[in-house]
Amino acid sequence: MGLDYYAALELDRGATAEDIRKAYRKLALKYHPLKCKEPWSPKRFELLAEAYDVLSDQFFAEDGSKVLLPFGGPRGRGALRQDPPIVRDLYVSLEDLYQGCTKKIKLSRRVLNEDGQTSTLGCKILTIHVQPGWQRGTRITFEKEGDQGPNIIPADITFVVQEKLHPRFKRIDNNLHFVAGISLAKALTGCTLDIKMLDGRLLNVPINDIVDSPTSYKMVPGEGMPLAQDPQRKGDLYIYFDIFFPRTLSPQVKTLLKSILQA
Repeated sequence: MGLDYYAALELDRGATAEDIRKAYRKLALKYHPLKCKEPWSPKRFELLAEAYDVLSDQFFAEDGSKVLLPFGGPRGRGALRQDPPIVRDLYVSLEDLYQGCTKKIKLSRRVLNEDGQTSTLGCKILTIHVQPGWQRGTRITFEKEGDQGPNIIPADITFVVQEKLHPRFKRIDNNLHFVAGISLAKALTGCTLDIKMLDGRLLNVPINDIVDSPTSYKMVPGEGMPLAQDPQRKGDLYIYFDIFFPRTLSPQVKTLLKSILQA
């Protein structure tokens, strides 16, 4: 496999799909570049995402892998029945939730023979058209796409949208939050921020006011996430500031600063 993805998620090779999901969520939050300030945190964050994508058996998209649906065991002849709904997470990037995308999911289904004791695997491709602005928790249901066989009404399959953690933006409702690192000089005298947006645009945001506290922010209207009910409208972008203070100052600079700031 090359990289040891289990080790990346701090798991052993007997980990279940639920173990993988929980480990990814925990470590991705811990090493998110907006939270962990170590210089290696972006690479660590990317490795976690890659490990999750490789190991997770919750769903696989265009890479040709597949989801194996749960099977309730052999059934003999008798009353018609339907299995409980099958629910799977569908992890989608913020870029895809901003612009929309298409996910193709390859299912492996069990098809019972007439004797109700044996089964063969059948495959089917399900297509999900992710719409701009979909929120975490959006549910997409495919009716009667589960196991098939005599006396069985195939179960419904529901995919629940989950947002992948993003290295630069945090989504809150329809708004995007971004943390910009700036020097003390820029905080005091102003600057222009160049922010790469989710659709690839480079947004130029002038900061003209003094950034005087950690709670200072700049709001840019209409640069957030599309609204699911009306993708032409968007939420707002909130820019917060991480001010880099100098570690040392020469005596000459200190004297100069005192004369300026006390004026």
